[in-house]
Amino acid sequence: MTSSRSRNLSRLPLREELQGQEPYGAPQLSVKAMLNVNETTYDVPADVVDAIGKEVRAAAAQLNRYPDREFSVLRQKLAEYLNRDLASEGEPAELTDEHIWAANGSNEIMQHILQAFAGPGRSVLSFPPTYSMYPLYARGTYSEYIAGTRAEDFTQTPEDVAAQIREHRPNVVILCSPNNPTGTALSLETVEAAYAAAQESDTMVVVDEAYGEFRQSGTGSALALLPGRERLIVSRTMSKAFALAGGRLGYLAAAPEVTDAMRLVRLPYHLSAVTQATAVAALDHSATLMANVERIKEQRDRIVTTLEQMGLHPAPSDANFVFFGGLTDEKAAWQHLLEDGILIRDVGIPGHLRVTAGTEEETSDFLASLKRFITRTTA
Repeated sequence: MTSSRSRNLSRLPLREELQGQEPYGAPQLSVKAMLNVNETTYDVPADVVDAIGKEVRAAAAQLNRYPDREFSVLRQKLAEYLNRDLASEGEPAELTDEHIWAANGSNEIMQHILQAFAGPGRSVLSFPPTYSMYPLYARGTYSEYIAGTRAEDFTQTPEDVAAQIREHRPNVVILCSPNNPTGTALSLETVEAAYAAAQESDTMVVVDEAYGEFRQSGTGSALALLPGRERLIVSRTMSKAFALAGGRLGYLAAAPEVTDAMRLVRLPYHLSAVTQATAVAALDHSATLMANVERIKEQRDRIVTTLEQMGLHPAPSDANFVFFGGLTDEKAAWQHLLEDGILIRDVGIPGHLRVTAGTEEETSDFLASLKRFITRTTA
């Protein structure tokens, strides 16, 4: 936002907590490799594009009517998809459409959750460094935001998470796993400890698994913990693994009473017929889209290995990006990469940057450029 626009904005009778604030956003520049916002950089496969086009065309014939308010077909297909995810880990597949809620991106999912369970006089706890939108969700719902803490290596233990929940007694606690920007995942023991502590204060526990499909083998999903835990919510998105960042479809799995709570705060017909059709077509082709997930994981692991060889300090990643430290001047490194046509993310943590794992070519360009920078600055 320009300074003149900011001055003009300041003349409006804004809510007090919005005055002087900046909107969320990452640089959107025309470069050869956009590796800064954790999108899937592979194009949507042609057969998936065709399927989406067919479904959207069919939906277009009925655009004079409101869409299915309950998005019934979509909820059923999302439940089936998550059940396959659980089954792949040897867990019982017990989710039905009654356990599923969807909205326009995981942002609206989080907004619905906080509208229902946080709000004026209530609080939201998360653990920075983490997704920078969490405080904004709290602000937008008039909720107090509480910033928890992490260990120096950005990890979290069951004991520490539980202790902070017991100390602050929030109405909602958000656990990000894999965490953005660090890529680190939580153990299921940590989620269980958080839930046990939250029971003492009637706290809702939200596990944000936006990058869940990219987790390492052996890293479990909190979906497996849902049975018997009516105050646990697991949030997912189709923006990452499904390559639908432009489609805006987020969803959650939880007890049926949680989805009933979401109905109390949603806007009427909040999911358009076009959005529903797009998501259904993508879910029908999940196997094709998951093949790209495996390619991305290969490049992620390649980045970690190569950065270690450069003498840098990448964090273990269960996501589609790598957070790395060991830079003496992260802003100079970021600028050097940009001049080479590679845009990555400066997350505001000294000595650290974050890069999305892209295609093999994009990854090679990033690693070669960064190596040139390291060589130049250490010569």
